[in-house]
Order: sequence, then C-alpha cells, then structure tokens
Amino acid sequence: MTELDLLVAGGTVVTPGGRRRAHVGVRDGVVVHLGPAGPAGELPAARTVDAAGLVVLPGGVDTHVHLMDPGSPEREDFPTGTAAATAAGVTTIVEHSHGSPVRTVADLRDKTAYLRDRSDVDFGLAAHAWPGSAREVAGLWAAGVTFFKVFTCTTHGVPGHDAARLKEHLTATAEAGAVSLLHCEDESLTEAAETLLRTAGRTDGGVLPDWRSRDAELVAAVVAALLVRRTGARATVAHVSHPEVAGYLAGERARGAALAAEGCPQYFLLREEEVLDHGPLRKFTPPARARTDADEAEMWQLLRSGVLTHMSSDHAPSTLEQKRAGDIWNVHFGLPGLDSTMALLLDAVARGHLSYEDVARVYGERPARTYGLWPRKGRIAVGADADLVLVDPGQERTLRHEDVLSKAGWTPFAGRTVRGCVVQTYLRGALVAEAGRPARARSGRLLHGAGWCPR
Repeated sequence: MTELDLLVAGGTVVTPGGRRRAHVGVRDGVVVHLGPAGPAGELPAARTVDAAGLVVLPGGVDTHVHLMDPGSPEREDFPTGTAAATAAGVTTIVEHSHGSPVRTVADLRDKTAYLRDRSDVDFGLAAHAWPGSAREVAGLWAAGVTFFKVFTCTTHGVPGHDAARLKEHLTATAEAGAVSLLHCEDESLTEAAETLLRTAGRTDGGVLPDWRSRDAELVAAVVAALLVRRTGARATVAHVSHPEVAGYLAGERARGAALAAEGCPQYFLLREEEVLDHGPLRKFTPPARARTDADEAEMWQLLRSGVLTHMSSDHAPSTLEQKRAGDIWNVHFGLPGLDSTMALLLDAVARGHLSYEDVARVYGERPARTYGLWPRKGRIAVGADADLVLVDPGQERTLRHEDVLSKAGWTPFAGRTVRGCVVQTYLRGALVAEAGRPARARSGRLLHGAGWCPR
C-alpha cells in the first residue's frame, strides 16, 4: 500500500449509524482507508496518531455563522472567527455578514476575492434576499452561494419580507433549485409591541421577550412553512426557539414540505429570565424561551428525534464593550457561539441528552446534506474530506471568558463545566488545532453551493 499522509489509529469512529474502533487513513486530504483497528504497522504513514481511548467525529459543519467580515470586523473577522472554529472542532462553516450583505453576483465575487487566504476552515457563503429582488436568485445560485438568508421582519438593517414577497422569493428558489434560511418573526407583531413598549418608557431587559414574542415567531414560521410547501421550495427555519414552532414545522414536513428546522444551544441552555439580570448580554432574537429544566429536556428530545433537524451556533458576536455601550434597544443583537457549540453538544452526550451518533448527525451529516456539502463534508467515509475531530470523552473543563478565541472575548455559558473535550482538529488531513490552540494555517477553501457536490 502506498504510504499514507496520516493514520488516525485505534479510535472509536462515530457515524450517525453507529460507532466502532477503526483506523482512519488519509492521503491528499481525503479518507482512503477506514478499517478494523488491528495493528497499525500494516498501514505505513508519514504521521501516525494514537487515538486509543478517543472518540473520532466528523468535523463540525456549522451552517449559520456571522463573521462580520467585511462590514464590522471590529466585532469579528474571518481570521479570528475561523481560528476559534478549529479549536472548537468545527471544520466547515457557512457565513453571511449583515454589515456587508451579498445581494448580487458582483457582491459575491468581491467578497470571495476579499476572503482569499483569510480562513482556517472550509467555508460557503450565503446571500441575502432583499424584498422585490427575486430576479437575483438564479444568478447567485449558479455563481455558487450556499443558501439565501431571508428575514420576515426588518432586523440588522435588512428589510423583512411580507407573505407576498416571501412567496415570490420561494418561487424563484424552487425554480432554481436553491435553498433558503428563514428568520421567522412577524413584523406587524414586533412593530406593534415595540410601539407599546417604547411609549411606556421601558428599557429593562424584560423588553426583549415582550417585543420579540413567542407569537411573533410562531405566526411567521407557520406562514413560511406553508409557503415552502406550496411553492415546492427547499428551506430551513432558523434558530427555532421553542417546541410549539418545531411542532408546526414537523407538521408541514409530514405534508411534504422540504423543510429543515435548526436548533441553537442558547434555546436549550439559557433561560428566558436571564435577560432580566444580564440585559444586552442576552439580547438575541428570537430570545431565549426555556424556563425550566423540563423545557430544556424537551428541546433535546426534539433534536434527538429529528423534529429539530440539526444544530448551528448562529455565531453573531459583539465584544463586552459593544454590548454595554447602550440599552436593550440599541445594542447589537447576537451572541458568540463558535467557541462553545461543539463543547455543549459533547456535554449533552455526557449528561444523557444525546449520543455521539446524534452529534455526528446534527452537527455533521444533516447540515452538510441540507446545504449541498455532502458527501465530501459531514461524514467519516472513504472518499470524504478528512475533516476529523478527536475527543477525549472523560476530560472536563469549565467554560471561561478568558478562553474564548473569538473577538467577542466572552461567552454566555461562562462558568458551565462541560465533559468531553476536543483535543485535535484536522482539516483535510492537516492538523489545524490541538489542545485548544489553533494552528492559524489560513488553509480554508471556498465551497461553492450550487452543483459543488451531488445533492
């Protein structure tokens, strides 16, 4: 056998279908051998890593990331954000920046040129859908965007789609074969709530759940899911915050809608009332909904069962100084999440909410399939990119602000002790992070969405 570039020997290799002790052999960035964990000496390699006692997972595929670059690089940029990703066990992201949205093919080309040699992970780029600009869909999809981000309410300066404009956009994506990521909050309800709250002079943290209410999310999600089915489009509803929304989406999926439902850790682990004490540090939208441990357990069950189809970070960082530079109305929405999402999923395994097979599915296979990155991303198999994460299942650590590599420099999960730690991350067979320290190799490649790999 021709010498391998890398042999990961004797680890417990996990796929959504199960786990087994196996050797993983890599050549030219691709898995070329996956076999029983016999003596490693029969597989000559330039480098052999002893993975005995470690869990080997596919690199995380995080399909909802904002790196603010270009646009607001003081909040986050590609070099820093993707270095954080590697240390956390994420090897593929899909990024879109609200500060400098991609709306045309020319925008996409400019951003692609700007990002050359700025990423430590492989990345796709999303476009923003603007109301009334459905004519841009076909060209952007053919040019390689991974999905279209669509708002149903004006947020981050991006205008919202009403039902008629959303139907127009979804019809165009159905014709092109494209996919959309839908932020669902009903603008008429958020606007009316904002008027009442501002008139009352409210600036306390409790503004957030009253302004961005459960009903606003549910109404928009129900309409969007219906239109996805009626138009024959493909779409994901972003950051589903509570079980009632997830249930309606599952109902439309059962009726034939090509509809995914994205979860994010903040809707499992943060509590609704935290905004009363933490104010702008809990300003993200939709806001946290869980009130009890039972609410959290129900969200994990929905993820485990596939009602929530996959997990993303919705990494949208601001520094502590930026978050403290105003009141609840005028500071940035969003939380940092790339540093912590894999850690929180691994800890969910230790706490009995998920299995490692679930992690491989919800943070690997399913997002890769949803956005056309499969079969090269999101799996450990012969012919796939050798994106590998080695995990020590017994190691514990406490999440701390000072360990965050993102420009944010803080995490809403500070003080939480997690079990199951990433010890090495490989991107196409190259070591890009070890023991929480990124290599900062800038070897990430742009992934073209449309037609980049079989659907």
